[in-house]
Amino acid sequence: MSEKLQKVLARAGHGSRRELEQVIAAGRVSVDGKVAQLGDRVEADAKIRLDGHAVQVRSQDEMVCRVLAYHKPEGEICSRKDPQGRPTVFDRLPKLKGARWVAVGRLDINTSGLLLFTSDGELANRLMHPAQEVEREYAVRVFGEVSEEQLQALRTGVMLEDGEAAFDTIKPMGGEGLNQWYHVTLKEGRNREVRRLWESQELQVSRLMRIRYGDIELAKSLPRGGWEELNLTRVNYLREMVQLPREQKTLITPEKKLSSARAKVKKAKIRRAVRRHTENKTRRVKK
Repeated sequence: MSEKLQKVLARAGHGSRRELEQVIAAGRVSVDGKVAQLGDRVEADAKIRLDGHAVQVRSQDEMVCRVLAYHKPEGEICSRKDPQGRPTVFDRLPKLKGARWVAVGRLDINTSGLLLFTSDGELANRLMHPAQEVEREYAVRVFGEVSEEQLQALRTGVMLEDGEAAFDTIKPMGGEGLNQWYHVTLKEGRNREVRRLWESQELQVSRLMRIRYGDIELAKSLPRGGWEELNLTRVNYLREMVQLPREQKTLITPEKKLSSARAKVKKAKIRRAVRRHTENKTRRVKK
């Protein structure tokens, strides 16, 4: 049975369907030796190439949906490559054979925190779709005097350049002087939306971190620049949330409750791996 070309490419991990529609429209994909057109459907035995490289076509049954939780540091961008040579969120991720990690949304260069990646482009596409209304939670440090009137405006809605927006919840978390922390939630991922909402009240965001995506929280044990693979239960939580069939396979061993000593060892290993990656990248830049 034939399938849409962008769906086949997304399942192979070459991007979200939205991204791949642009790739196809740009003439970068060929099917059986002919340049593909947007809207093309392909059979299971089709010979597909992306930028001249053969694409390994797999059926849904052959794929294993994998998801990573990554602790993005400030200073990294969410593109695969950067003309300015800045570090990207893809630099530290484990390599995949015959597929690529697809980021579930983006965080801007000055925002840190939880960023999900998956090997299943269809899952990424559905999680990012506005209709799913997946709740995101952010920890925000705001500089300036914040009045109850300003908070009420942010709850009820303010007009931004791309339409009305509001926080679903705002929870004060304390702070010192004019630097106050808040936890805020919303169900959409417009560009720089959290910052723009606060700026609409003439308030400055001095720190911003995403701490939750749906029910997936940023683990306190995960250092900046570190990643962990989600177990089958959490992968299927994400899949069921966007009406995809449950995954039956996983490439990680069942989780066991770690002793406090073993948990510290695991955390130390992650930190060493992050440090080695940073040191190696610094050496390459100096050369």
